[in-house]
Formats: sequence, structure tokens, C-alpha cells
Amino acid sequence: MKATPWGDLSVADAHVHLFSHNFFSLLAAQAGRTTAGVLAALPFTAPPEDPAALAAVWDIELSHHRVSRAALLASLPGDEDSVAAAVAAFPARFAGYFMANPLAPNALQRATRAFDELGLQGLCLFPAMHRYPLHDERVHALASLAAARPGTLVFIHCGVLSVGVRARLGLASPFDMRFSNPIDVHALALAFPKLPIVLPHFGAGYLREALMVAGLCPNVHLDTSSSNSWRRYLEHPLTLPHLFERALAVCGPERLLFGTDSSFFPRGWHAAIFDEQVQALTSAGCGEEAARAIFGGNLERLLARPV
Repeated sequence: MKATPWGDLSVADAHVHLFSHNFFSLLAAQAGRTTAGVLAALPFTAPPEDPAALAAVWDIELSHHRVSRAALLASLPGDEDSVAAAVAAFPARFAGYFMANPLAPNALQRATRAFDELGLQGLCLFPAMHRYPLHDERVHALASLAAARPGTLVFIHCGVLSVGVRARLGLASPFDMRFSNPIDVHALALAFPKLPIVLPHFGAGYLREALMVAGLCPNVHLDTSSSNSWRRYLEHPLTLPHLFERALAVCGPERLLFGTDSSFFPRGWHAAIFDEQVQALTSAGCGEEAARAIFGGNLERLLARPV
């Protein structure tokens, strides 16, 4: 429980990246470098090789900040086993998401394994990173897997995509923003009306489009994570309270998911993001019931497994 203007809240973070040892091995393979070389070049603490040990560090960190639960994201396709090991080590603390590239020849098989054998609950799609349109039939095949499994969701990154760790390591990020518009989520959300779809960072620069899709599709949710620095691209930049006011006016509190986009140590859990969003929602006139939903209740509801 965390003390807030609304009283003690049970906080669940909907957006935490698990930067595992294997994640850096995958990055090293992309760059033609050794894992040891990549780890040595990190400007932050290198993770332990055992993902369960990294999960234990996160467990202590979240306990310190009185955060009850977190969704852990695999940050590249192929790192689903790391997230699964973290969840298995601390099942009450973590839920797991995996990233899939629908263009990969084994995408459907890997996603089926991630859901059914590894027990992961979130399918993460990054269309700009892997250069595909959301109307591709292979995307629909993956979404169909999630839709058939209650307690799962699809997380789709739209808008500006900047992967800080790639830049820190001097790796290129050849992403294609032609595939970044949240409008492309509309047909997918209509095709699977009972499947929760989460757009992080309020659409990351496509606020208008994200709100349009959320307004038309009640299964579309927005996560609030990161500093939301994309606001500087707007013609009339929004303050954080005004951003929340607009999102609440369209989505209501039941479709906003608090997140921080935390990822590395020694920074750990990004407490400043929580503090800023508490202040913003207070300024936006958010009441206690709404705050309880946004800061934890909504995520817990979406990830609840059927009895």
C-alpha cells in the first residue's frame, strides 16, 4: 500500500521492462558483438545471469516502494523464458508479457507456447520495430490466440519509439513509423471486441488518434507510463493534468492503466513517475474510486484468471 491523497492505495505497475541477461545476449547477437562486451559497455548495473535472481532484485525493489504487483515485459522476441522464470519465482508479484514478431516463421508456435506452457498473459506487438501493418493476417492470428484465452491482453506500441538502451550501446534503431498510427488498431479491436488492447504512453505522440480509437472501441485501454515527453511534439503542448483530463473524458478511469516504464538498476522503480502522476490526477480532480482503479484495480481486473 502506498500513501496518496486518496488514502492508502494498492499499486500495480502495468509497464516494467525485464532487462534480463538473455535480453542483452539477443542485443549482442543483433550487433555482432559478444554478450560480455555488451554487458561491460552498459552505463548501468548488469543483470544477473539467472532471471529468477533478477526477479528477486525487483521483488525487493517493489517491496521497498510498496508496489504490490507489476507486469514484466520481455523487451525482445525470444526472451519470453526469462520473464516466465521471473513470474514463476514470484507469481504473486509479477504477471508476464512477451514480445512477438508476427513476420517470424515460428511466431504462432512461440506465442502458443508463451501462453499455454509458460503462463504469460500479455502479447506485445511493436509494429514500427518489426515493420508490419496491423491489418496483416499474421497479426490477426496472434490476436486470435490471445482472444481465446481469458485473462490475457494485447499490448501494442504505437507512436514515437525510442529504445534508450540501444542508443546507449551504439546500436541502430531502424524502426519505421509508417506502422505507428493507433488508427490501425481500430480494425483489430473491432475484430476481437472482448480482447483487451493496451496502447502505452497514451499513444506516444498520437494522442488524438489513440483517443479516437478508445472512444470507438471499449476494449481499448491506455497506459500512462513514462514521462510522456512526446507532448513536446504537439502544436499546443499539454500539461500532465490536462493530458489526464482529456484521457479521462474519453476513456473514463476504468480504461487507464498506471505504469512507469521502469527498466534498469540502480534507478530501479521509477518513483518520480508515480509522484508526478499522483499530482497530475489530483489536479485533474480524480476521486478515490477512480484513483484505485487507475493505479492498480484495472490491471488486476484485466489479468484475473477465470476460476
